Amino acid sequence: MPLVLRIERADPPARTALLAAAASAALAVCLDPRSGTAEDGEPGPWREPVLEWCSGRIRKVSRRARGAHWAAVGVLDGVTVDVGGAQARALVPVAVGETPPQVRRLQISGTELEPDEPGGVPDGTPVLWLDAGLEMTVGKAAAQVGHATMLLAASLGATELAAWRATGWACAVRDATPERFARELGRPGSVAVRDAGYTEVPAGSVTVVTRWRQG
Repeated sequence: MPLVLRIERADPPARTALLAAAASAALAVCLDPRSGTAEDGEPGPWREPVLEWCSGRIRKVSRRARGAHWAAVGVLDGVTVDVGGAQARALVPVAVGETPPQVRRLQISGTELEPDEPGGVPDGTPVLWLDAGLEMTVGKAAAQVGHATMLLAASLGATELAAWRATGWACAVRDATPERFARELGRPGSVAVRDAGYTEVPAGSVTVVTRWRQG
């Protein structure tokens, strides 16, 4: 699944807001009506590629875009999420060899953003805690929080899932100290992302932990 992060040179987005947008966008594609089956039994246009991707080795690749390149990916199948002016677009999964040219020309590197202070989290919003000790790039972290929202959604019942959908899959991303990360990991109902170790972090690293928080 390509994740495209809008990072304009003159006006870059806030880091945590951009990560939250990426996390919500990844889940939005997976649970979009076009990725399911219509009431008449007809499969949605995205159903086959999303199912094929979910049944295999799930990978997300983050790329940055600005200006005309950002506009170009907007015509591709996917969902854009805006969090406080920070925008990320998750595209319908494709085989590596079939990656559209609008995506292939985008840089994978160059996604770094300065740390920010995002403030409090609205009640009922799930928090995706990043292990700050791993020092992941923004691109890597975007993929990891995208995994986290998918795992969290899979752990929820229909009522909780409907409540989350009503918010547009809103979530918050925060860096956690080792102590905070361990504490969150040990909470009942926590969901953790373990990385395969292909890039940046050792195999088996727990990169994100989250849990459902309602009310």
